[in-house]
Parts: sequence; structure tokens; C-alpha cells
Amino acid sequence: MHRTHTCGELRISHTGQQVTLSGWVQRSRDKGSMLWIDLRDRYGITQLFFAESDTHPQLMELARSAGREYVLKATGQVIERVSKNPQIPTGDIEIKVEKLEVLNASQTPPFTIEDQSDGGDDLRMQWRYLDLRRNPLRNNLMLRHRIGIETRKYLDSLGFLEVETPYLIKSTPEGARDFVVPSRMNPGQFYALPQSPQTFKQILMVAGYDRYYQIVRCFRDEDLRADRQPEFTQIDCEMAFVEQEDILNTFEGMVRHLFKTVKGIELDTVPRMTYDEAMRRFGCDKPDLRFGMEFQDLTAAMQGKGFGVFDQAQVVLGIVVPGCAGYTRKQLDELTEWVKRPQIGAKGLVYALCQPDGSFKSSVDKFYSPDQWKAIAGQATAAPGDLMLILSGDDLSTRRQLSELRLLMGSRLGLRAPENFKPLWVVDFPLVEWNEEAQRWFAMHHPFTAPKPEHFSYLGTDPGLARANAYDFVLNGVEIGGGSIRIHDRTIQSQMFALLGFTPEEAKKQFGFLLNAFEYGAPPHGGIAFGFDRLCALFGGQESIRDFIAFPKNNSGRDMMIDAPSTLDQHQLTELNIALTNPS
Repeated sequence: MHRTHTCGELRISHTGQQVTLSGWVQRSRDKGSMLWIDLRDRYGITQLFFAESDTHPQLMELARSAGREYVLKATGQVIERVSKNPQIPTGDIEIKVEKLEVLNASQTPPFTIEDQSDGGDDLRMQWRYLDLRRNPLRNNLMLRHRIGIETRKYLDSLGFLEVETPYLIKSTPEGARDFVVPSRMNPGQFYALPQSPQTFKQILMVAGYDRYYQIVRCFRDEDLRADRQPEFTQIDCEMAFVEQEDILNTFEGMVRHLFKTVKGIELDTVPRMTYDEAMRRFGCDKPDLRFGMEFQDLTAAMQGKGFGVFDQAQVVLGIVVPGCAGYTRKQLDELTEWVKRPQIGAKGLVYALCQPDGSFKSSVDKFYSPDQWKAIAGQATAAPGDLMLILSGDDLSTRRQLSELRLLMGSRLGLRAPENFKPLWVVDFPLVEWNEEAQRWFAMHHPFTAPKPEHFSYLGTDPGLARANAYDFVLNGVEIGGGSIRIHDRTIQSQMFALLGFTPEEAKKQFGFLLNAFEYGAPPHGGIAFGFDRLCALFGGQESIRDFIAFPKNNSGRDMMIDAPSTLDQHQLTELNIALTNPS
């Protein structure tokens, strides 16, 4: 056999036992008359010991020839280490090797296989099979595995049934771009890879499978960043004969279960906040509640004082940054340049330093008297020693800009600790939003979301007033779950499609199967989907999801290891009836 034990399980109680281990060479230390090799597998590290005084010269020579990442099989006796290592579980023992076999040699790796590697992101992604040997990635994937297991346990305990849905489906016009797959047997026709199993899980509710879930792969052809991948995983769920409260209670319970079993944390009851309140207090629909700095509406207090920028603005909004009145002019100018970046888009920034002696110093002192600043600071609840940062403009843009500035200041002050978890339900989203460029309504979530029961009448009169029976689960400023109560009536679903600009023919072509299903006893139903990758990253205390996915893509959507996407040869293209307009 290749091993009797793993490299992470031997302890002082095994002293005297004859064992066989197999693994990779992490590092070696040659002191001339003595040689040590750290042997690693995914369970841990065990030290191998060779002494020239009682080791055959050929065995000693073989041990010295084993470079980093060689695969070795070692047999010997477990002995107590003279110099113990309390940093690893096997640190009290070592193996006095009697027999050694090189199972495979290795080239020198392009970066060090250590917790703190010297390889950059692109290099590590190109050699992903080496990167996956490092402890941080192994721990991330073990965390992912544990979260998946505990999710299944919880949902199974409540009678949910895991059902697989198709990967080759029909393209839909709403939402992000689809990845499309040409059909060889149906020339000129294409499948799409699912952005979510939305319509299939609704069909399952019509079919009577009243509690469905799936940990499912989804695909979106959209611009990428640290928390997005072209293929990603969802915890996808749907329930029949439920109202919003049933969904919130069930899946708050799931999140609490995951925190308890995976992190050992007992979460308090998750607070709820309406979309309108979140936008008013924090300028975004996924507020980070780990710190304060809530928005202060200073419009009335700061307009009419002769400062044209404020007088012409729709809103004047500010945040109070505690304890930062000592900021230098250089620091304040840097913040001003930060908000003026194209990604933020503010035209400028007004600041006011609330001095410890009760006086004020601002960038617009000539327009505001000390008494006026005192009143403004009182309204904003700014204390001596605090810094006020103020933006103005149209309501929506200013809130978005100030939200980004708030997050920046929270990070700089160390108020966004990864191990401090603050969850939140955001409810009562707008049902639809108007797009000026397209001159039509778009669904805020998706076309199958039901309005709140009391807002059905707005569909035909003033859709912008309608609130959706929808909800998002937010954790530390990141949306990790979202869902809604669905429309289950054909007439209302047809009305919703018409509101979104579908002709009856288009609605029938795209979603006729769903509309037809609604005529055969569709129950009230609703559901939610959690971003599994994001959830794992947050549990692991990181912002990027990339290192919680075994084989991720880079920011250009490329798999650096296998070099995909790639071109097809002409024979394949001909079989698929694809003619490239620019073959190069």
C-alpha cells in the first residue's frame, strides 16, 4: 500500500509504530550528517528524518536528490522529535526513514508552494494545480465543501427535494447576456446556458414538488470583477403555498444554521429594512451595517446661503466621520480627487472639520458663518473632533457617490472587520424601473416577480409606484441572496410581460410553456437564490470569490490553465453551420 496514515494524523501516541506515508516534498534541510524532509499531503505535514550514522548511503543519496514537490513514499518508525514544532499537529514526532521511494519527480515550481506565495494572480491561475496545493486554497475549498454539506442537511431536514434542471435551455431577452451553444442537429438554432433555473423551478411548483432546491451552476456573459465569474454557483430554492414571511423565516433559519455549524457563531435575529429606507440612510440597497456614518440630509440647512453648487443641487447630503478632524489638507485633497474619479463621478467634495475647541474649518467658509456651521453640525450630530464630508447633485447619483465614500472611510478606519457579521433583509423593492435610453420599463428583479398584493392596481395606472413582493439577503454590504413571491396567474403574468414591452407573440414565443402551465392549477409560490461563491468568500473573510472556486476564470473570462476560450477548427465550424465573418 502507498500509505498507512496521512501526513496529518500521527501523534506522540503513535511512537514506535512502523508506518508508510506518501506525499509531496514541501522543503528539506540538509545539515551534512543529518537530513530532514517535510512531507505534505492535503491533511498536513510530517517530518522525515535521515541520519548518516545509521542510514544506508544509497538511501541518503536518494533523500538528498528529492527536490521540492517530488512525490515520495517513505516507510519507517515513528519517533519523538528532539526539537518539537508546536505550530503543526504532528510537531511532536518524526519518521526515522528506513525505506524511500520516489513515486514521481518534479520540475522546480514557478512559484513557492507556501501560504504566502511569491506568485502573482495570473501565474498562479496558469499553474492552478500547483496553487491548489497551498494551504489557503485547500482551506477555502474545505470551507466550501462544509457549507455545501450543511446547506443540504438543513434543507433536507425541512423536506426540500434536490432536483436537477437542464443546462441547455432557451435564450431569454431579459437580464444579462446569455452564453449560447449552437445545435448541430438543428442548423441555425441555439441553446443558451441558464442564468438561473428560474422558470424550471416554477414549473416544478406547478408539478406539485412544493419544496425544491439545487446547488446549481449558472452562467452569465457579463463584465467581470472580483466577485463575479462567467460561471458561478447558486443555492437555488423554491416553495409552494407560501407567503413572503414563510420564505424569510425559512432561509434566515438556513443562514443561522450555517453560521452555527460552520463558524460556531450564534446570529441574532436578522433585522429588516425597506428599500426606500436603505436608500435614504445609506444610499444603496445593500448597506454595510458594521458601522454607522448614516446619511444626513443637509439640503434645507445648506441651501440659500449663496453657495451656487449647493443652491442648484437637488440634494445636499453628508456623512460624519468620527474622530477625523485632524485630517490634513493633503488627505482632504486626496479624498476630493478620489470622489472625482470616473468610477465615482462627483464634481467635488465639501468638508468641514469640527475642531476640538468647538470651532469649525471648512472648504466653503466664506459662505457659512460659525453659527451656521454649529447648527449644521448639530443637525448632523457631529461632535468636536469629527469630520463632515458633503456631496451634492441629483438625488440618485449623489446617494450612490456618498455610499462609495462611506465605504471607503469605513475601510480606512478599520470598521469593516471580516469576522464581524451584520446580516440584513432588504424588502419592498420597486417592481420596475424606467430606462430613459430604451424608453420602457424594466423589471427590477425579473419578469416573474409579483407586486405586493395591495399594489396590483398600479400595473395599469402608475407602475413606478408598485412595490415588489421581493427581498434580498445582505451580509456585510454584499447581496448574497435574492428572491420574490412569483406571479402564478396567467392574466397577471401576461399583463407584466406587456408592461415590459413584450408583444403577445413575443411573450408566447419566449414563455408560452410557463403561461400554459399557469392554466393547470399553479399554486402560490416563491423562492430565493443565494450566491454560493460569495457566501463562501464572506465566511472565509475575503472579498474575492476567485480563491473559493477550484478552477476560476480571470477578469477577461479566460481559464489561464487550459487556455479557454479557444478557436475551433474549420471542420467543427462547418458541422455546426457557423460561418465566421472574420475568421482571423
